[in-house]
Amino acid sequence: MFMRFVKFHGYGNDYLVFDAGQLQRLGWRAGFAPFGADDEFTEFVRRVCDRHFGAGADGLAVVERLDGEADFALRIFNPDGGEAAMSGNGSRCAAAALHFDGLWSDDELRFLTRAGVKRYTLRERLSTGAFRFEAEIGRPLFDTASIPMLTPTPLAEVRDYPLALTEDETVAVTALQMCNPNCCVFVEDFERVDWRRLGRTIERHAAFPERTNVEFVRTLDRENIEARVWERGAGETLSSGTGACAAAVASMIGGLTDRSVGVRMPGGLLRVVWRDDGEVLLTGTAEVVYRGEWLKGK
Repeated sequence: MFMRFVKFHGYGNDYLVFDAGQLQRLGWRAGFAPFGADDEFTEFVRRVCDRHFGAGADGLAVVERLDGEADFALRIFNPDGGEAAMSGNGSRCAAAALHFDGLWSDDELRFLTRAGVKRYTLRERLSTGAFRFEAEIGRPLFDTASIPMLTPTPLAEVRDYPLALTEDETVAVTALQMCNPNCCVFVEDFERVDWRRLGRTIERHAAFPERTNVEFVRTLDRENIEARVWERGAGETLSSGTGACAAAVASMIGGLTDRSVGVRMPGGLLRVVWRDDGEVLLTGTAEVVYRGEWLKGK
């Protein structure tokens, strides 16, 4: 028994896209019910995402056809086996895979995710297997309860908050809920900051009971920022869609940029717009890498 998948990447942030029906045939359940035994499915995700002994990916996207408020259910899993509420790049890869395989043809596509229904609009077919989408990612939340973040007293907004890492080290952070917990650190020079060490430390800081994505942000001008990402459950990634949105919104509420910015990451440039109604739009591409078959028990 084997499971077919297709691998896409969004600016180097790569995902393996599986149809939920294949997992059902192997005894795992789709929708938002648990996929069989937690330990079994977690081990499967870890193995298939492994860069050396598996297919290799920053995460797994599982899609299931629906009738009703959304066209497909979408679940995103990190390479450590943990589940994310949403992934900007991962969901875009899933949308591209559905178009690529001929499972969806309309320009508009609705995903039901753990962060709600997300609307994807196909803006351009760049080439065979490459697509550009504009997506409604959601509305950011800033209070500590929504992030969630533990502070001595509840805060309506976490901006320039002094987060103590050790007795001798404190970092100013801006935190928000952008589909997932996100924590942003503003820097002047990536080369002069050990951001990987800081990202690893902040991800699992006691202040974040569900862990957090960590974005390191450098402002270029009113319309452009640059970011590095340490992603919860994945570590360093070349790009992150929700991370780009969080970095952009953090820059906007800090008065550093306008409400439409380009976010430059090592993998490429994403466009983030924060509409007046509070919705955050993310525009970016997804491109096919290869098809594959995963053997059960491998």
